[in-house]
Amino acid sequence: MTSKLLIATHNKNKFEEISMFFVGLSMEIISLNDLGINTTVDETGNTFAENAALKANAYSKESGLLTLADDSGLEVSALGGEPGIYSARYAGENASDEDRTALLLTKLKHIPSNLRVCRFRCELAVSLPSGLVNGFTGECQGRVTLKPLGINGFGYDPVFLIPELGKTMAQLSSEQKNVISHRGKACLNARASFLEGNNKEGLYD
Repeated sequence: MTSKLLIATHNKNKFEEISMFFVGLSMEIISLNDLGINTTVDETGNTFAENAALKANAYSKESGLLTLADDSGLEVSALGGEPGIYSARYAGENASDEDRTALLLTKLKHIPSNLRVCRFRCELAVSLPSGLVNGFTGECQGRVTLKPLGINGFGYDPVFLIPELGKTMAQLSSEQKNVISHRGKACLNARASFLEGNNKEGLYD
């Protein structure tokens, strides 16, 4: 396998969440910050998968390394799939997680709990400087709560209820979240691909 795997995000929380899935592999896990890469990639795709591939390809070419990038977000049925691919920019480019959550709850204020059906979606893309290697998907079904609950996690976790558990993502431990989350499922699929030697033409060597 390649000696390094770049997790292409500037978000510290996301880097920590993703990188823990690849601990124990015969590669060093590094971040954009470790390499001093401060550039951002315009997410001009129309889907999570397209944006993940754009980021993976761009950062792989810039770093010269095998690179994993994700694009993920929340899709709310009552809002026609919003915020979707705009989840991170829902309340503006410089908005906080709290700002985005507040906007979402405002838009849903007249929607009853049973109609607040939603899902978290995650698409991971793995790329070499020569081009895209593979893609992995994960999703988690839930409902949007009436107010934020819990202090763990980040993003929309405090308002994402897992009905069968009766808890939001932000009320779960990291270990619990990783088993059921959209990002956890996608990362586990990617890890399995590495472990199974899914390296056509020596792509991971």
